[in-house]
Parts: sequence; structure tokens; C-alpha cells
Amino acid sequence: MTTSFHGAWPALITPCTPEGDVNVVALRDLTEYLIGKDVDGFYLCGHTGEGVWQSLEERQQVVDKVLDQVQRRVPTIVHVGCVSTRDAVTLAQHAQQVGADGISSILPPLCHGAESTYLHYQAIAAAAPDLPFLPYLYGGTVDALTLMRELVERIPNLGGAKYTGPNMYELGQLVDLAQDRWTIFSGMDEQCLFAAMFGAPGNIGSTLNLMPGAYREIRKSYLGGELSRAQELQIRANRVTRVMISFGFPGALREAMSLLGFDCGQPRLPNPPLPAEKREALRAELEAVDFVTLTAM
Repeated sequence: MTTSFHGAWPALITPCTPEGDVNVVALRDLTEYLIGKDVDGFYLCGHTGEGVWQSLEERQQVVDKVLDQVQRRVPTIVHVGCVSTRDAVTLAQHAQQVGADGISSILPPLCHGAESTYLHYQAIAAAAPDLPFLPYLYGGTVDALTLMRELVERIPNLGGAKYTGPNMYELGQLVDLAQDRWTIFSGMDEQCLFAAMFGAPGNIGSTLNLMPGAYREIRKSYLGGELSRAQELQIRANRVTRVMISFGFPGALREAMSLLGFDCGQPRLPNPPLPAEKREALRAELEAVDFVTLTAM
């Protein structure tokens, strides 16, 4: 299946109310803000969007509201991965019905060997045959290249993959396998430049909620032959990422979003919140690594 996905895509955070429900107003506002930042698409209900810790109804609500706000101005890929294959099928069918542009899924947890993975993915992809299906390659017992070679034979609507790993040699092989048939997204923000160097046409990531312009400029600089500028921006963006990891990424991301004016609430359990006594220290460290300049790009 030929697709034209490319560029910088936020793995969209799901704002929550103090009661823990989806904050629809904040979700719409954040979606519109990021469109204004010229993002190239959205990846919904993934790890950053905490989809696996939401009910099916909540995940469908997020997809409905974001697609209604986007109005097809940019493409959207919906992560439908679940422990239950039946639930993933339900979400895939819903994504197709409401006009998403693709579906994706994590590798099935607690599965019994490679054949279980293939069957799980075949069922999900077949539930939305009009949409490209992109596995979310992170962990698992089958190496990514072997997996994708098998899926090429089994899934007619295979649309590529989201590869979240640091192995650029493996990513490059996936890009070679894809050729122009489908898209291999890089899923590690810290590797955006290097993934572009190995041929990935796009990147999906958590910190693109905060500084999508920095990643757009990394890709633009590299493709324009300005490698030194691309490397400088990657290093600067990685400093922000390193600070947030040191404070506990899920809670730190939501606190950082508040600096941009978005109250995203607390992470869903089992993701821990940022302790209140650490908020000022996080803000100070973000300021020290030029967070304001990067988010303004």
C-alpha cells in the first residue's frame, strides 16, 4: 500500500481533567496549537497518549474529537493496540469509520511466539482494510526486519512501521525494505537526525508536543545540506529530553506542557505524577537548557 506520510508528527498527549477524564477542551486547543506549529500529522492514543491505560470509549472519544478538530488539514494515525485482539479490532474499525488516515499497534504483550504476533496483526489490519496498517516496533521477541518481511506477505494493507529503537542499521534496513511502498517512521526523538540520515521520511515522538518546530528544522536542515545546524538542534533538543527523563518523563512532560499554557492534568496510572516539590526544579532546569527558544520555533 502506497502512502505519503512524512515529516514531524507529535505522539499526541491526552489531557486529563482533575477527575481523570479526557479533557476535551484542552485536547482540542492543543490540537489546534500544534496545527499552527505546522506539524505534518498526529499519532493518537499511543504510549504518550496513554491509550493502553484508557477504556475503549475514552480512546474512541479522543479520536473523534481530534479528527473533528483537524478537519483533514493533516493526516492522523490511530494507535489501536490492546492486550485483547478483539478490542484492537473494535478500535481499528472505529478509526476507519470516522476517517482516520492509518492505524497502528504495539506488539502484542504476553504472546506465544512469532505466529501469535502475525495472527494478532493480521486480525487488526483486516478490520480496517481501507487504511494502511503500521506496526509499532518496540521490544518483542522477533527482530523488526524478520517481522516486517513476514507481514509484507500476510497483510495487503501494510503501510510501514513506527520504529522506536536506537539501532540505525536496523532502521536503515527497514527503509530499504519499504522502498517507496510505505513509510518507516522513527520513534525516538533523540535519534531524529540520525534516522533521517538513514532514510526515514518522518518521525513521531513525545517531545514534539512541546517543540515540533525544532524537529521540523532538524529535518529541513539535514535535507538542505546544513548538517552542522541539524546536529546542533538535535543536541539542544536532547538536552530538554534528558532533563525530563531525569525527573520522570510522564509527569515532567505534563508539567512542561503547562509552561506552554496547556493544563494536561496528571498521567494515567501506572505512570507516576511529578511530585509537587520538584516542579520548580524542573522549570529551572528546562530554562537552563533553552526550553523557551526551542518551543518558540
